[in-house]
Amino acid sequence: MSTFTPRPGAAPLPRQVLAQASMEARLMLRNGEQLLLAVVIPVIVLIGAVQGADHIGLTYQHAAVDVFTPGVLALAVMSTAFTSLAIATGFERRYGVIKWLGASPLPRSGLLAGKVGALLLVEVLQVAVISAVALLLGWDPHPGIAGAVLAVVLGTAAFASLGLLVAGALRAEATLAAANLVYLLLLAGGAVVLPLSAYGSFGTVVQWLPSGALGDAMRDALINGVTGWRDLLVLLAWAAVGTVLTARTFKWE
Repeated sequence: MSTFTPRPGAAPLPRQVLAQASMEARLMLRNGEQLLLAVVIPVIVLIGAVQGADHIGLTYQHAAVDVFTPGVLALAVMSTAFTSLAIATGFERRYGVIKWLGASPLPRSGLLAGKVGALLLVEVLQVAVISAVALLLGWDPHPGIAGAVLAVVLGTAAFASLGLLVAGALRAEATLAAANLVYLLLLAGGAVVLPLSAYGSFGTVVQWLPSGALGDAMRDALINGVTGWRDLLVLLAWAAVGTVLTARTFKWE
């Protein structure tokens, strides 16, 4: 007869992070407000921009759907990695969830890694849904796969670090207001959906914002099929600055 010896202990760190990421992703997709930010608003922006350009008679070097789709994909990354993450983390701090998770076998670095992993899982869904809608509208991409993937990864890192910075420094209600306000300001004037050329001389300023760099990198990859290295370096710089500031200021309770 076999004898089984219990082996208590925590699971390996990669398995813990994957489980945390899976749980965080499910929670985000079950939340109506988060789903609205992640999928519904970007799809509405895409359809409205394409139809509006056709009715108003706006002309670009490429078809309107080809110009707007990369920007809307960038908007989806921003909405999930910044706004959704900041709001969710802010209220988790308020209700003590972050504090209790920080005391679990999952180290705090693993908790943050799980949150970023959840963002990437949700972004895969966003890219699939938005791309499907864009293809129905006549999108004809010239994909630079490496440039697009690097833009999404670095854009996620940049906006996630900034989202955690806001959530870790402000109260939940202030985080809610600040995250939504920044989202609206960047949507309107951050060169995320519209190309830099639409902003005239102001485009030389917004190209250094994470929104402008992400939108431009996505357009370079999906319209011209090239990798926008300058924009990727801008995103990397924002990610580095945001990570350092978050590490110094984030309060777990």
